[in-house]
Amino acid sequence: MKFHTKKEVARILRISKKTVENYIGQGLLEAKKIGGSDKKAGKILISEKALNEFIDKS
Repeated sequence: MKFHTKKEVARILRISKKTVENYIGQGLLEAKKIGGSDKKAGKILISEKALNEFIDKS
């Protein structure tokens, strides 16, 4: 399964990284946190499947 960073998703959708973060925060775009234990550590990844589902709903 392929995963994208918030920056990659922003580039694909032609929106800002902040907008991607807002969509994730609102539950409109499913994302997974990989690694780290606090708010700033780790990486947020969006699966290709979640991205395609988001695009289909838009």
